[in-house]
Amino acid sequence: MDEDVSIINTNTRNEKIKNFFVNNKNKLIFGIIIILVGIVAVYGFDKYQTNKKQQISDNYNLITIEYSENNKEKTTNKLIEIVNAKDPTYSPLSLYFIIDNKLLSDQKQINELFDILINQTPLDDEINNLIIYKKALFNADQYPEGDMLNILNPLINSKSVWKSHALYLMAEYFYAKEQNQKAKEFFNQIISSENPNPDIRLQAEKRLNRDLSE
Repeated sequence: MDEDVSIINTNTRNEKIKNFFVNNKNKLIFGIIIILVGIVAVYGFDKYQTNKKQQISDNYNLITIEYSENNKEKTTNKLIEIVNAKDPTYSPLSLYFIIDNKLLSDQKQINELFDILINQTPLDDEINNLIIYKKALFNADQYPEGDMLNILNPLINSKSVWKSHALYLMAEYFYAKEQNQKAKEFFNQIISSENPNPDIRLQAEKRLNRDLSE
């Protein structure tokens, strides 16, 4: 008797499973298609990104290898294209190459390229902070106090590894302008901050003791 009941239950369960697949055949097929399309799309996008990265890498290497005094304009335009590609590796390298080789003299245009990196390029946080610092360093000789602070405040008010560098840059900025009280304030911020860069802290202490001890 128990065996008969078990057979009936098994048959009933199998019939329910069969009916479920029959009644939901279209939904199941559609679901499988969606999953397959998703897998193909993810693979295709990853492949596209890999190929794009390789192409940008090849372009950057070729551009910098072929650079000479005779093709400055061509080199500059191609490097600007790479900056605009917003690649986390080669866009910053392209801007550094432009600056290091003095390929652009327009400060406004260079700052616009910095802003593309800082605001639009998917960078690691500390790489982004480094580029903010480099932007401030690039503009230190021309920018007024307010503009310098606007650039560096995201670092000064953070726990970034570049915070000490930002404070030191502002301290030296004011020291060069003979605004010694403001310089002292920034040097002291380095010394009193949590986990400052040890080399920068040492330089700040030397500057305070040697030149700003009054």
